[in-house]
Amino acid sequence: MNLAEAEEPLLLARDRVRGALTGCVSPSCVDDAVLVVSELVGNALWHTGGGPDCLVLEAYRDVVVLWVHDGGGDVDTVRTRTDVGSTADLLAESGRGLLLVEALTARWYVQPTSLGKAVVAMLDLVYCEFGRGERAS
Repeated sequence: MNLAEAEEPLLLARDRVRGALTGCVSPSCVDDAVLVVSELVGNALWHTGGGPDCLVLEAYRDVVVLWVHDGGGDVDTVRTRTDVGSTADLLAESGRGLLLVEALTARWYVQPTSLGKAVVAMLDLVYCEFGRGERAS
């Protein structure tokens, strides 16, 4: 899905993910995927000059993969903020979005592309179907 030309790329991404997954997976998984895509697209809007270029959603039997592409080549700077130490850090209004992504996904990573980078997040549908922290037997 082309986000580069969208007037409201964040709204478009949320709507498309919700529309693609509703009725196919559990409502909690839909909500998790929408939150994850919100964080990834929001980060691309906030931290790159051009914002997100596109969103790719791949749905398989047991996993959803979200790819958010942007023109930023700063692959090494995309990481979670795990060094919260001061009171100012604890009160900061930003800087923890990738911690949410990490908590809600089976795996996420950043991959360089010929035009910038892609942040890829994989949501395990078994995890979503059976509740947080539980696995099917």
